[in-house]
Order: sequence, then C-alpha cells, then structure tokens
Amino acid sequence: MNRKYEGTIVLNTQGSETSIDDLVSAVAREMEEEGAKLDEVKQVGRKKFAYTNSRKADGGHYVNYVFEAAPDTIDKINDRLKLNTTVHLQHYRRLG
Repeated sequence: MNRKYEGTIVLNTQGSETSIDDLVSAVAREMEEEGAKLDEVKQVGRKKFAYTNSRKADGGHYVNYVFEAAPDTIDKINDRLKLNTTVHLQHYRRLG
C-alpha cells in the first residue's frame, strides 16, 4: 500500500557546474527509478547551516519532494541517494 511522504533534501552545489534545476531533476529521477511517484517538487532555496560540518560546506540548496511510495521504497531511496555526491542531507516523513 502506497503512502504519502515528504522528503527534504539538501543539495551541495559547491563546485558544481550543473544548474540547480538540473540537480533537482536528477534527484527526482533517481527517486522515481526506485518506485516513488512524485506529486510536487518545491525548491525552498539556499540556506546557511548553523554549524560547520565535515565537508566544509557553509550551506546548501533545500528542496522538498512530496511523493507516494511503498514503505520499503524509502530505504531504497535513502540508500541510493547516499551514493549521490550532490546530496548533502536527506530526511523523510510520512504525511497524514
């Protein structure tokens, strides 16, 4: 049974020559390839981090993805996006 989720993903755009829209679309494609059905993609914009992290990034581009997927799909998406070097952080929550 599919459920509705919201995923907040922070993209590391430092040193990237690819446009933000292309990066957002590439992540959306990866999510769809793992079985998610995207309903909405909302770019929140660039925000500074409150702390210095191990990657020396001072901020990232925040994107909210609202999608439907089976519960086991979340783990597949999470594992796949861990391999994507432009994805700095990711968090998922079930809606409703």
